Amino acid sequence: MKGLLALALSSALTAPAFAAAPNASAPKGGNFVNNLGGEPPTVHPITSTDVYGSNVQAMVCEGLLSRDSETYDWKPRLAEKWEVSKDNKTFTFFLRKNAVFHDGKPVTAEDVKFSFDAIFEPKYEAAHLRPYYEGLSKVEVVDAHTVKFTAKDMYFKNFESAAGLTIIPKHIYGDVEKSKKMNRQLICTGAYSMSKFDRGQMIQLKKFDKWWGLSDPLYKGAYNFDTVTLRFYKDENVQLERAKKGELDYLDLRIESFMKKTEGAPWGKTVLKHKVANSAPKSYGFVGWNFRKELFQDKNVRVALAHLLNREEMNKKFRYGMSDLANGAVYIKSEYNPGNKALEFNPKKAQELLAKAGWADADKNGVLEKTVNGKKSEFKFTLIYPNKDVEKYWTMYREDLKKAGIDMELKYLEWNSFLKLVDEGNFDAVTMAWGGGSVDPDPKQIWHSSGAIPGGSNFIGYKNPEVDKLIDEARVEPNKAKRVVKLKEVYRRIAEDAPYAFLFNDKYVFYANSSRMGTPAETFKYEIGTDYWWMKPQ
Repeated sequence: MKGLLALALSSALTAPAFAAAPNASAPKGGNFVNNLGGEPPTVHPITSTDVYGSNVQAMVCEGLLSRDSETYDWKPRLAEKWEVSKDNKTFTFFLRKNAVFHDGKPVTAEDVKFSFDAIFEPKYEAAHLRPYYEGLSKVEVVDAHTVKFTAKDMYFKNFESAAGLTIIPKHIYGDVEKSKKMNRQLICTGAYSMSKFDRGQMIQLKKFDKWWGLSDPLYKGAYNFDTVTLRFYKDENVQLERAKKGELDYLDLRIESFMKKTEGAPWGKTVLKHKVANSAPKSYGFVGWNFRKELFQDKNVRVALAHLLNREEMNKKFRYGMSDLANGAVYIKSEYNPGNKALEFNPKKAQELLAKAGWADADKNGVLEKTVNGKKSEFKFTLIYPNKDVEKYWTMYREDLKKAGIDMELKYLEWNSFLKLVDEGNFDAVTMAWGGGSVDPDPKQIWHSSGAIPGGSNFIGYKNPEVDKLIDEARVEPNKAKRVVKLKEVYRRIAEDAPYAFLFNDKYVFYANSSRMGTPAETFKYEIGTDYWWMKPQ
């Protein structure tokens, strides 16, 4: 699934020409200090929706299988082996008998069945997860350590969904009302357990001494630190200062920081910066229009607003030309991208579209107006955003909108307050980013009308019956080549509807690490691979 994140406006990819491998002899010990970039409102394994919560879960929780960082192939995790039926509708997983939860209780097939059933428990309101699991009809307990998933259709991600299901303890999360209050606790089976969550400060993880992987050769060289500290620094200048003082071992960098704010000592000595290319699916930023507001229901208006966003100048001024202009809701180099032309900055075309939609400055006060149901309305709206580091983008946008007779108010909100308004659908326009998701994307979570409900990921309320139909057809198309054709058409139509003003696709990944860190490579093919880092002996 994809997770929401505050827009930081940096990311990208291409394929590296090498193969990275974990260091099986990596030293053990030390405390790894990572910056999450924001504080998750909750780390609950079912109800959390943002990328900060997902990143914590990725270190504390596990699925039945996991992807290899270099090959993207499946490899054993909580399940030591698996079988797939000839008709591709039954998946049987065999659990490790030495796997236990962080409270010491054994992992059983009942816990796997519960983890699946909980997604459909109405009280959990897990609308953001259900699109990926609704193709599975049931999970059956074969015996204490064997579990069988049965698919009801040919949804192309059925196996991936079963394999990636986060396994949680029934004896902890079975009491729904009680567990929903566990926003600062997370009990799973991963290599690290959560030992502390201090609001406004940090999350502390501790190496789980009963983790099954400690004795598995497949995971030699992984999870080398004794403890992990996760900081919530959001302000970029604070992040950079902490890194310079040696208080962070890893942080993501924006292009501008990489180019302008990371020169001179201690950069290059005790703090090392990197510009790398890999094949991981990447995030994209956007300005989303709330379709529940009459102002944004006319496609001419949405396209006009996109034409007034001067991404060319933003890319040149703030990103050193190192980004592509996103042309839609899927990465521009993905095989699923339809290849449509990105909307260019074109105020003249925008004015034509606004006039076509009935907007004009009849009273010459500098603001467009329109009469709707006998009442005159001026073209005014508010853009909410949770990251001040990119405020200059919106200041530039506001000025270009003003020249076109549109009054946009900028409103910064702290992440939790921001997310609450988004979940409630209580906003005009919103800017943030979607995480990269899977190499083989499924657009249903974000773009199907069934997700336009409270807690759903289609929080702008976008609805296009033709897009719904194509998504539904593509999901059960077993032939990948045919599915790619259908999804290209989905993404083409979404781009045409302009539900977001799409921002950028970066060409590289920028990050920094302390010189204390030992790394197998600058990046694996499908991720940077901090799970394989270690603390250099002092």
